[in-house]
Amino acid sequence: MKRESDPTVAEIAKLLKNEPSLKLLVVGHTDNVGTFEFNPVLSGLCAKAVVDELTAQYGVSAERLFPFGVSSASAVASNETDQGRTKNRRVELVKIYKASLWPHVSSIL
Repeated sequence: MKRESDPTVAEIAKLLKNEPSLKLLVVGHTDNVGTFEFNPVLSGLCAKAVVDELTAQYGVSAERLFPFGVSSASAVASNETDQGRTKNRRVELVKIYKASLWPHVSSIL
């Protein structure tokens, strides 16, 4: 993780501490530069790095966070420019709304 992300991660930790029932998908994204086979792995590792930071540095329970990599499947900008590729390399948080779905999501791990 980039150290410039520390303030954002701290805010996420604060949110999670203030909302103890909140569970999140931590979704990693990549640009399309890497191989089709490697980018899902890379995006999953990026998502896991955020989960690891939240659990190790802020004491958030890993049971509340599900890292998931989607590779370049959900681009927000063109991958034809450096600026677009930079925007596509990101991690997003998705709230899990139905608690009844959580056991099914966590069983994938």
